Amino acid sequence: MRNHRQIPVNARRTLTAGIAGRAVVVASMAAFAMTMPATAAPREVGVWYDDTGKGAVEIFQCGGKLCGRIFWLKDPLNKKGEPLSDGYNPKAELRNRPICGLQVLGNLQRQDDGTWDAGWVYDPKVGQSYDAALMISGRNNLILTGYKGLKFLSKSFTWTRAPQDLPSCSATTSASR
Repeated sequence: MRNHRQIPVNARRTLTAGIAGRAVVVASMAAFAMTMPATAAPREVGVWYDDTGKGAVEIFQCGGKLCGRIFWLKDPLNKKGEPLSDGYNPKAELRNRPICGLQVLGNLQRQDDGTWDAGWVYDPKVGQSYDAALMISGRNNLILTGYKGLKFLSKSFTWTRAPQDLPSCSATTSASR
């Protein structure tokens, strides 16, 4: 009499081949996943010349959001040869902080349509903060829209992607000290 727990030889071979085949597939998928880059950075990430061409902002990921800081300045020094500072800031205690490296974008959140909104932008030329939205326009342009609460009362600026070898203003301002 045969034990009901025994599996016939042919069935064991089929079962073993099925398990081995699944293991090969799983291993192949794992190896493929390891060669794939982690989720690609949003296209907005990088260094962008502002609309004047006199400054550039580095946009980077901060958590699941986008932020940005001043990366390059055509003229990083004032008339006295000192690094530019945030002299128009409404908070007196912040007026001496350097413009180079200053965070000017924050809290931008990805929207369902692929744009970024619900963030803020700070304009150190006037010491004002505004609500902000970003969207890619074409291959090398980014539209920054600043607004106060209502977008139909907004102003948009076109930024252009900067070359990858653009030097950081931090090297220029630290050399002047």
